Amino acid sequence: MTTNSLALAPVATLNQFILRHIEKIEMVGVLMRIFSFSLVSWMGAASPFMFVWIFNTIDAVMLAWCSSLRRDRAYTVLNTFWILVGVVGILRAGQIIH
Repeated sequence: MTTNSLALAPVATLNQFILRHIEKIEMVGVLMRIFSFSLVSWMGAASPFMFVWIFNTIDAVMLAWCSSLRRDRAYTVLNTFWILVGVVGILRAGQIIH
């Protein structure tokens, strides 16, 4: 094994795990997104925004990874966009950027 293949071994193992459980992982990601948007809808300005942004970004990573493994370009782009939006949201909620 080369050094490069050793570095990729954990990713390949994780990809295999995700592919075995992809439907469950996608459902968890979708339910996470529904929960976080519902929380903001119900609580409005009193929402725990840092929690919501972190939670939303985690579900975007999950869904982007799944859609990437499925080779679904549209959903990979959409969820990658949500990852970027989430990072900006986390930085704003943490008052790192304004």
